[in-house]
Amino acid sequence: MKLTEITDFHAPELDVYARLTEAQLLNRFEPKKGMFIAESPKVIMRALDAGCEPVSLLVERNHINEEAEEAIRRCGDVPVFTAPLEVLTQLTGFQLTRGMLCAMRRPKPLTLAEAVEGANRVAVLENVMNPTNVGAIFRSAAALGMDAVLLTEGSTNPLYRRSCRVSMGTVFQVKWAFVGEAWQEELKTLGFRTAAMALRDDSYSIDAPELAAEEKLAVVLGTEGDGLANSTIASCDYTVKIPMYHGVDSLNVAAASAVAFWELRKK
Repeated sequence: MKLTEITDFHAPELDVYARLTEAQLLNRFEPKKGMFIAESPKVIMRALDAGCEPVSLLVERNHINEEAEEAIRRCGDVPVFTAPLEVLTQLTGFQLTRGMLCAMRRPKPLTLAEAVEGANRVAVLENVMNPTNVGAIFRSAAALGMDAVLLTEGSTNPLYRRSCRVSMGTVFQVKWAFVGEAWQEELKTLGFRTAAMALRDDSYSIDAPELAAEEKLAVVLGTEGDGLANSTIASCDYTVKIPMYHGVDSLNVAAASAVAFWELRKK
């Protein structure tokens, strides 16, 4: 391993870790130059498994263990910057999870049709903005049988650093795509029925046999607080609720997603 000790906080090679915002990393004007940050050896290796291209690594020297060495080896000849914990914390503004960050090129985005090809169960996130929730939903989607995740433009990008980290790298294991306003029509054209998660008196219970019997089903979850737009609910084939007890009126969207994915998975 060839490690480069950090001596200059202002070195341009470190901008991606210390000074570029998530919006700058996304680089909407030149998407081919867009990057994201993968944090921890597990997330980095799952990104590599998905074909993501590494640009450089930032590693805490005391965290170079067997797992980290494997991640570094798999990144090939990219620059590897290192420093003690206190220096890296000063540089990045936070303590690194398992002492490692990797700057990577953003993969080519998928279309809706590409993301759901061969899928039977799909999650749709309408304007889910919290990166922690998005990451947690992806982890549940991967673990509990969702084949793809679709996001409306108001949702947080799954490749934001916190989303990647919370997902434990499952954002690289489940196909996903951002979708336009006509996503419901596109899904129906592809044979999907849609189930809006909403607490309505006329909703189906989540364990209703009609839902389990659907060959292709898209589970639609709404933004934190307000839930789904009324127009979205009205245009879905089903309205579905998770029964609540003890006067609790709703679950956090990430918790609700786990319950819904487990119950509505393709059995």
